[in-house]
This record gives sequence, C-alpha cells and structure tokens, in this order.
Amino acid sequence: MKESSTDRSRIALSREEMRKFGYAVVDLLTDHFANIRDERVGAKVDPAKLIPLFDVDPPENGRDPNEILTQLKRDVFPNNLHVDHPRFFAFVPGPNNFVSTMGDALAAGFNIFNGTWLGGPAAAAVELGVVRWLCRICGLPESAGGLFVSGGSMANLTGLVAARNALLRDRIDKATVYFSDQTHASVQRALHVIGFLREQMRKLPSDENFRLSIQKLRETIADDRAKGLRPFCVIANAGTTNTGAVDPLSELADVAKHEELWLHIDGAFGAASILCERGRALLRGLERADSISLDPHKWLFQSFECGCVLVRDTAQLKSAFQIKPDYLRDVHRISAEFNPADYGVQLTRSFRALKVWLSLQTFGVAAFREAIARGFELAEIAERELRVRKGWEILSPAQVATVCFRFGDSDELQTQLVDLMMNDGYALLTSTTLRGAVALRLCAINPRTTEQDIFETIERLDKFARKL
Repeated sequence: MKESSTDRSRIALSREEMRKFGYAVVDLLTDHFANIRDERVGAKVDPAKLIPLFDVDPPENGRDPNEILTQLKRDVFPNNLHVDHPRFFAFVPGPNNFVSTMGDALAAGFNIFNGTWLGGPAAAAVELGVVRWLCRICGLPESAGGLFVSGGSMANLTGLVAARNALLRDRIDKATVYFSDQTHASVQRALHVIGFLREQMRKLPSDENFRLSIQKLRETIADDRAKGLRPFCVIANAGTTNTGAVDPLSELADVAKHEELWLHIDGAFGAASILCERGRALLRGLERADSISLDPHKWLFQSFECGCVLVRDTAQLKSAFQIKPDYLRDVHRISAEFNPADYGVQLTRSFRALKVWLSLQTFGVAAFREAIARGFELAEIAERELRVRKGWEILSPAQVATVCFRFGDSDELQTQLVDLMMNDGYALLTSTTLRGAVALRLCAINPRTTEQDIFETIERLDKFARKL
C-alpha cells in the first residue's frame, strides 16, 4: 500500500534532507577543529544585544535547517568563550577531541537509554568497562565501581550521598565535614543539597602551599569530638582549581582511617593525571580514597558533559540510591545485570561512556598519557618565562598544569589585564584571589597548545601590563 503524505510525521526530514543537513554540520565541526587556532579565543557579548536575538516565539511552520545553521554560525558559535581553544588558559579548559564529538553524535542519534540493562545492555556494558578501567588506574580494589555523571559537581554530590548513607545511615544530626579553603564550591553546594547546615561544615585554612593542613585537621576533629559532635568525612583535593594544589593524600588517608572517617577526594581536575608518571607521584594515596570525583571532560579531553564518580565499594553506591518501583519490576529480575540508575540520581541517562571508550580506542592510552605530561611542562615553561621578566611575581609555582602570578601591586591592574586579553582575543586567562591578593592564573591542559602559544601569550600580557 502506497504511503500518503498524511501518513508521514511532520517532525522528520527526508533521507536527502537529513544527508544534506548532516554533512553541513560535520563540515562545520571539521572546520572548527581544523581552524580554531586562527580564531579568536571567544567573545563576551552585551546581554542587551544578544538576548533579544533569541527571546522570541518559534515559527509556526518551521524553517529550512540549513538556513538556521547559517544563523547559528553568525549569532551563536562565535559569541561564546571557546574553552577548547589552544590559547584558552582560563578556569579549567575543556579541550575536547573530534572523535569524542562524533561519539556524542552517535549516542544522541541512536538515542540510547543508558539507565538500565533492560533499556541499554550494550551501553551499560561499555560504561561498566570504562568505569572499571578508571578504578584500576586509580588503584582502587576490585570491589570498586562508579558511574558517569554530568561533571564534578554531580560526582561530588553522588560520592557524598554514598558517604552519608554508609557512615551515618542518612541521619546527619551533629555530623561534621572537613575540607580546606581551596576546595571547589561544588562541594559546599553538594553538602547543602544533601542536608548539611553551614555550621556542620569545617572550611579549614590551607597551609603555605595551599594544601589542607594535617595538624589543623586533627585539632579541629578533636575539638568537635570534645563538643559531642560526630566527625564523619574529610574531603581532599587532587588538584585545586585555584592553584592545582594536591592535598597530602596519604596523610589524610591515615587520619581518616584512625578517626574512622570517609575520605572523599575531589579529583575532578587532577585525578586523571595519574595516567602519567608525574601525576602518579603527586597523587600517591589516591588509591586509599573511599570515593573520587573525576572529570573526563577536563584532562581526558572529552566533550561536555562527562564527569565520573568512583567508589571504593560499589555496593555502597547501590545501597544509597537503589529504589525498586513497581514500574521497573522487569528491570530487577536478573541480579547479574548492571543497572546504572541504581547507583546514582538519574534514571534517564545519556550514553556518556561511548565517547570516552571511542576516544581511548582510537588514540590509545599512550597518547593521553603524553598529552597529560605535556600539560605539566607547558605550565612550567610559562613560569620560567614569567620569572625572567621584570615586574612579574609568582604567587603559586606551576603544579598540575597551573601557575598563578601577578604584575605589580595593584589588584585592579590584574582585572584590567583580564579585560584587555578578552578584548584582544588572542588568548585568555582569568583571575583568582590567593591570600587576599588578586592573581592571574594560567591553566595549560590543552594538548593542542604549543610552546609558541605560551610565549606569545606572555609577551602580550607583558606589553599590556607595561602600558597600564
């Protein structure tokens, strides 16, 4: 029987329309990856100009997608910071790779449901395999497991829920949590979301190297116990966002073991560096964590969103999150099946593991190891270049691909330098505050960054500083 026009969905393109639009999208992405070095590092646009372009009702009858793609090329893609640019040194860059992008396209195109084994058995198997590999490189035991999540914020929250359930049985009255003043804000947000009050959080001053002080930690725990409180968790950093500092993980593990506390390590930025020799040396003690957050969309070069949480005993994740509603009775009939939804917040989940698996299979682990080691070296090159120029002060030496510095004594000058670099468009750094002083911060984890990119960025910074 011949199909009539009324049988076809209006929310569909013909084969040729799909092919034409798909090729145009791939061509656009290919040009982006091939030519990004020659583009501006991004743009910050006046809200009064940008918001009205999109704050309108959609058309009743639709438009040609190729025409819409032209609008995106004009109004959307140029008007963002390009966090994958080889001279984007701000925050923690997101240096993805083309294969990861295609992995996301495949996962989205096949619209794979990655919440249960019943819904996506192969997707669950791929995720389980990649997570177990991450557990092995972090030195965790065979009992370990975990989950892909949106990023470090959700990874920290998921790990802390497991801690709350395992040690407190979710009864948090009088429980206290310990972390340094360099800990990422997502940790405090996660603690707030899962019910902890501000007075239960102990934000301890970091030492001269911006690390959590063992002595201060012990003193605070003892003081809290004397007050009848219940110390239950220490949160350590494996590469802080501010300076790249790594807390004394082995010593913190000793304290946690002695005090019978959960040790959560926020390695969203730095944990992946354990792949290279220098990272392994810095992260000694990571293998003793009860839970770890790790972001493949940072130093494993994946497209957003791609975070991961690892837990020493995967049964503790399942205990914290598994609920068996009636409508999922067919999901839980076979115990050997891996149901990701039983280990975290989401039931409906995208197939995030595919892009990680595809990238590792395509390039091999050695390529990632070399790229991570290169990030360490580039930050050290930047530090050496700054030290030979008059007027520059290093506030935090290069560590975990991050170096902090400033020119002169004026905090306002550092802010002006950020704005000048933004307007210039060649490269971008952002600022932070270290012990009350505003500092510029350079984070060099992009494997496409060259030594010349570093030299030219500092040369421009130096010229701007001296003009000011």
